[in-house]
Amino acid sequence: MYFYLCLFSCRRNREEPRIREVSLYILRRSGQRWSVLRMLSSHFRSAVIREGSLRRSSQLRARFAWVESRFRLRDPWENGEVLDCRVGRLNVLLDRRVACEACSRRRNSWEVWSCIPFVNREWVEDVVCCQIEVSLRCLLDRRNREEPRIREVSLYILRRSGQRPNVCALQQVMGTNKKYFSTCRNWYQGAICGKKAMVLYECCPGYMKMEGERGCPAVAPIDHVFGTLGIVGATSTQRYSEMSKLKEEIEGPGSYTFFAPSNEAWNLLDREIYNGLIENVNIELYNALHNHMVNKRMLTKDLRNGMTLVSMYNNQKLHINHYPNGVVTVNCARITHGNQIATNGVVHVIDRVLTPVGNTIQDFIESEDDLSSLRAAAFTSDVMETLGKPGHYTLFAPTNEAFEKLPRGILERIMRDKVASEALIKFHILNTLQCSEAIMGGAVFETVEGNTIEIGCDGESLSINGVKMVNRKDIVTSNGVIHLIDQVLIPDSAKQVIDLAGPHQATFKDLVARLGLAASLRPEEEYTLLAPLNGAFSDDTLNMDQRILKLILQNHILKVKVGLNDLYNGQFLETLGGKKLRVFIYRTAVCIENSCMIRGSKEGRNGFIHIFRQIIKPAERTLHEVLRSDKRFSTFLSLVEAAGLEEVLSQPGDWTFFIPTNDAFRGLTEQEKEILIRDQNALRNILLYHLIQGVFIANGIEPGVTSILKTIQGGKLYLKMINDTLLVNELKSTESDLMATNGVIHVVDKLLYPADMPVGNDQLLAILRKLIKYIQIKFIHGSTFKEIPLTFYNIKKITTVVGGSTIRKEIEVPSITKFTKVIEGEPEFKLVREGETITKVIHGEPKIKKYTKIIDGHPVEVTEKEVTEERIIQGPELKYTRITAGGGTDNEETLKKLLEEAGSEYTKVTKKFEGEPQIIETEIKKIHLEDIPVRKVQSSRKAQESLRRRTRLVHPGTRRQNPQKKN
Repeated sequence: MYFYLCLFSCRRNREEPRIREVSLYILRRSGQRWSVLRMLSSHFRSAVIREGSLRRSSQLRARFAWVESRFRLRDPWENGEVLDCRVGRLNVLLDRRVACEACSRRRNSWEVWSCIPFVNREWVEDVVCCQIEVSLRCLLDRRNREEPRIREVSLYILRRSGQRPNVCALQQVMGTNKKYFSTCRNWYQGAICGKKAMVLYECCPGYMKMEGERGCPAVAPIDHVFGTLGIVGATSTQRYSEMSKLKEEIEGPGSYTFFAPSNEAWNLLDREIYNGLIENVNIELYNALHNHMVNKRMLTKDLRNGMTLVSMYNNQKLHINHYPNGVVTVNCARITHGNQIATNGVVHVIDRVLTPVGNTIQDFIESEDDLSSLRAAAFTSDVMETLGKPGHYTLFAPTNEAFEKLPRGILERIMRDKVASEALIKFHILNTLQCSEAIMGGAVFETVEGNTIEIGCDGESLSINGVKMVNRKDIVTSNGVIHLIDQVLIPDSAKQVIDLAGPHQATFKDLVARLGLAASLRPEEEYTLLAPLNGAFSDDTLNMDQRILKLILQNHILKVKVGLNDLYNGQFLETLGGKKLRVFIYRTAVCIENSCMIRGSKEGRNGFIHIFRQIIKPAERTLHEVLRSDKRFSTFLSLVEAAGLEEVLSQPGDWTFFIPTNDAFRGLTEQEKEILIRDQNALRNILLYHLIQGVFIANGIEPGVTSILKTIQGGKLYLKMINDTLLVNELKSTESDLMATNGVIHVVDKLLYPADMPVGNDQLLAILRKLIKYIQIKFIHGSTFKEIPLTFYNIKKITTVVGGSTIRKEIEVPSITKFTKVIEGEPEFKLVREGETITKVIHGEPKIKKYTKIIDGHPVEVTEKEVTEERIIQGPELKYTRITAGGGTDNEETLKKLLEEAGSEYTKVTKKFEGEPQIIETEIKKIHLEDIPVRKVQSSRKAQESLRRRTRLVHPGTRRQNPQKKN
């Protein structure tokens, strides 16, 4: 496919950098992310991104080599797969004949979306056309399938300087005389306010055409301001200047800027005002024209956004706005022709007659009878004072009729609530001056209240949030502009939380009202609604018993106001129904129980609403209870119990379990099952490869991205969401998100096995290959499975304060051979002899905690005491002597030696404390000097080096009770 791409030059804006290249780019999309690549370049030297998707050329060069090597230097059809490609948005100016031919062609689903032809044919000969061959054949290399498909091809043509001098472009709305002046910085859209627009090319101000020459090479002689008014076509302003005796002033010496109304602008002026000017030309008309003048020369490049100029009439203010789309306004009058240089100044043609402004927005509200309701609301909210101060504001002012359209109950509630009424008024105010003439399409603006509104246009009408509601526009005041609207804009922050539900949550809102829950959402209390989408409510759910359905909805209402930023992983939220819901935070998702949020959370006056894909189902049973209640998992459950893992599934925790159904064990005989059970290490390795620490909801996994999770066995599972289906090691999960109080279950129909774990037993290998066929299991003769002790779960960390100092205790359970308690902090020592009465100070009533540890798979109940308050206890006579001291191998040996020399009344050392080495040495010497007899020392098993130790001497009459003897 070939395009003849026509280039032109615009020198009207001389401060703009020259652009010298023509380039073709592709927009490449992956999900919702776009990147820009160059597909093919012309003979010009460098490439420039026109749309700004990548701003720095250095970011592009890294990608250029890859693109050119793949698409430009070889046949794109070779060894590749052709995709559906389209030519998108041809933002170029084409010769009409070529444009029509190009737009009408179709090939392999390629489609030209839009072509902008030249309108005034007389300029075609002044445009140099360059022929560029554009190959639109796209491919996806089979060797690189992870690359996203190319969805859109956009062609950007940049102008070259040095051709057809002094030609400028204007846009004109078709069917009207409305023209738009630009600074040559932007490519024009094909439509303005929904109306088709065409591009006009004219000589730039001060230049003119010559016969036989391209462009506008001739320079017109400049004249004084009065004469220049005739050159730019503002003949009515020129005539009125002569009538009012202003002619002599603007012909004489000086430096002026004249914002001259066009002839059409005078015709649009209110007849009453016009007649008043004509009847008193020497004063009223003279002053009105002076109001359009500034006593210095100001080109459009000098007119900065937000600038305020002082006119030559009574120091009246002229508000200048220079908008990003190139539109320049003076008191909301748009410049249609600018920068016509005169000997004594410059002339800018504007599209309306300026009237003097002196009142503020506050003054206008107070004096306008049709804004009495707005006035009352503004006084209630203390916003009126702000609208009387200097600034650049835009007020969308609802009329009395607009307030009457509101339901009386809503209006009364807002007016009684100072916070809500203030939010209501601030939602109608912008902190910038936004004239209607600057709106060429939809644009989003932030209000003073903090939320945003979208301002658009349709022809001559303005719309807000897609609704035509502006009755009167561009009422200019000294501190801003006012647009009168016939509807009240209510921000989310002034609404009750139930009113935040949109059309996609209509079913939830209707059920809340129908089941009587709306009455419990009182305005003075705060709530959070967890609103499912309409599609989450199936027919079976809607036909449930009303009492059950009410309980379901109560679990979607929280009794507190919780925003998205207040949520954290592991948080518990209490519902109106008394249930505790768990929060799970992922990289790209926030989930509560089985359901994940989607975009659309809103904050209301008394709460938040969060949108969910599914109905939230609080868990009622543990993982073990879920497996026992579902016969599909009976085989896997029997293996879990045989491996001694049922306690893992019963105790509190956060687990993700991938459970194979009985179909995964089809063909497994009882004899083969017994062989598998006999090898406990192999069985545990296989089962624990299905278990992950943490709760991972299927919808919480980022779509299209592989999540690599480490299992308890030590291997890795690869999770991916494709088309709302969870893949585990590329195997489809047949059912996801079976919630339990201590985790979640994802159902698979195959037994999972780590690809890097070899088998060294022929018999076991045959069994596993019978069950697992999606990977090739490795066989290494003599290889054994590692032992996995049951120390991987139920690790608790407790922080207590004893005697004003913080002590952190780490308790690790279960342990197969011993129970080790670790206490950090410097211990206190006290020697107690037999028969001596103790008076000890304990801080607080003892708080007893009970938990279960496992020794060789057998549960044992252990009791622990914590103290928090101060109390004094007179204790009984004790039958043992105790020393607490701290670690070090040398100190242990010294203690052992001294105690063996001491005597026979003490039997063994059962626990160890760690403290300062000099402390234990001192205490040992005290014992030795006081001649305490010790008969025997039995040393405990060596604990991990990272653990603290405790030593206690026990009297033979008070032997320690072992809660569970080791098997």
